[in-house]
Amino acid sequence: MNKKVFINSAIGAVLASTSLNSLAVPDQPEQWEKCAGIAKAGANDCGALDGSHNCAGQAKGDNLDTDWIYLAAGSCEKVTGGNVVAVKPAKK
Repeated sequence: MNKKVFINSAIGAVLASTSLNSLAVPDQPEQWEKCAGIAKAGANDCGALDGSHNCAGQAKGDNLDTDWIYLAAGSCEKVTGGNVVAVKPAKK
């Protein structure tokens, strides 16, 4: 085998193995919380707290107190305007 081909193959293998680690999926949180007041228009996770709509993606405006998204437990309070509505265990 040509020495140049061997070296290039070795370098490619090292680069490929290191890039796979950067694509790893992070661990799922143990609990999720409904965080109201931070969802963007059209980006809420489910129905409004006041019953004005029943589906995801129907928030009419940004940062409404009635629309929420799921965040990992403990994250909502770190976001400006975030208000924890409920906490639930993650699905296993």
